[in-house]
Amino acid sequence: MHEVNSSTKTFATVALLLMLSSTHAALPVSVAGEPLPSLAPVLEQVMPAVVNIYTETRVQVRSPFAGDPFFRRFFDMPNIPRERVSRSLGSGVIVDASRGLILTNHHVVNGADDIAVNLNDGRSFSAELVGSDEATDVAVIRIDPGDDPLQALPIQTGVDLRVGDFVVAVGNPFGLGQTVTSGIVSALGRAALNRLEFQNFIQTDASINPGNSGGALINLRGELVGINTAIFTPSGGNVGIGFAIPVDMATLVMEQLVANGKVQRGRIGIETQDLTVELAESFDLGSRKGVLVKRVFANSTAEAAGIKVGDVIVQADDKVVSNSQAFHNIEGLKPLGDSIELQIMRSSRQRTVFVTTAIPDNRHVPGDELHRLLRGLTLDDLSAESSGQIGVLVEDVASDSRNFEIGLRPGDIITGLNRVRVVDMSSMRKISEKLDQSRPIELQIQRNRRGYRVLLE
Repeated sequence: MHEVNSSTKTFATVALLLMLSSTHAALPVSVAGEPLPSLAPVLEQVMPAVVNIYTETRVQVRSPFAGDPFFRRFFDMPNIPRERVSRSLGSGVIVDASRGLILTNHHVVNGADDIAVNLNDGRSFSAELVGSDEATDVAVIRIDPGDDPLQALPIQTGVDLRVGDFVVAVGNPFGLGQTVTSGIVSALGRAALNRLEFQNFIQTDASINPGNSGGALINLRGELVGINTAIFTPSGGNVGIGFAIPVDMATLVMEQLVANGKVQRGRIGIETQDLTVELAESFDLGSRKGVLVKRVFANSTAEAAGIKVGDVIVQADDKVVSNSQAFHNIEGLKPLGDSIELQIMRSSRQRTVFVTTAIPDNRHVPGDELHRLLRGLTLDDLSAESSGQIGVLVEDVASDSRNFEIGLRPGDIITGLNRVRVVDMSSMRKISEKLDQSRPIELQIQRNRRGYRVLLE
């Protein structure tokens, strides 16, 4: 009871001081012997490690009359393309001071010809791109500070955030310069952005706006817990729904980008589906946590490990598998050749299986392995009996997929992707590697000797 009364008196004193602030030069640092709460000491350690990023992209633009010989002759217009410079801004986090490594978003530096980094102390540097991964929206850039030391942000890995934990976002909104906003963790495990293949976002109500992308989401100890990446907004501004990439995911991608310049992903060779209440009951599971194995591809590492159709995966590397997206994240973020420890339920008994990720062959390829908009398709090279026909066979179309609704069917042959000729699965892989996962794609389809064009968006 005494503590309640003392707290009440303290808050009343603070309120009185705020009301009288117009007649006082500044508030005291303490009230009734108790220090006033402030994030300033934490931010003094954090802000030197958060940087502002400015990029320039040069695009060759031809005059609309450049192809008209009349205009070129009579108006003396040279047939020389003009250069248009596109500028954008974002944020980044210094995570390795000795090597000058900065974590940011793929979309902040994607396609940039020049990358400039401004530090909180006023220093400016040109940066080079180490590597970028569109599937997770993570990128790593590097600066050379010379003899002037950098300050890196400590990273909180392996510790679970909880809904309700206080967090602070630091970044460069609208190019204003370093700005700090605070809030809480609103939700975890969000998969709200369709343009990204791997999604496991932290949702926060800390204000995130254009320019905050790539900036730091920190806890109250000043440790990095996420990389701010996107907002959900009907108006273009912050409405209290922001998303950050968990630092565990970001650092896994960063390690591969630093080592290889790209992320080398493998698969174990299965298709999964979320558990429904009915499925959970039929498999005598106590909860709906887990994913059902609905297909095991021939000659895959999953087949070699003994995984069977009907198995239910409940854990992967000691992490609870809540749905297919969660399993896809774990599998896709594993370095190629690494082993995954799976806990599976079969005939009401739990068993442990170790499976190694490997490069999938060109047989029975899940469509979303090539592009997110091909989800629900199973693709295959044409058989030797196809009389020299070129293209990729649509072997199967999931009946609950968007592509089934559009009208794609087993037996269709993909002969082109974005107006580029598809010869076989290898060529389709190469074409898909250059595609922007956030943009629509166009398929050229052959069915019963007739050609069709299908737009996927």
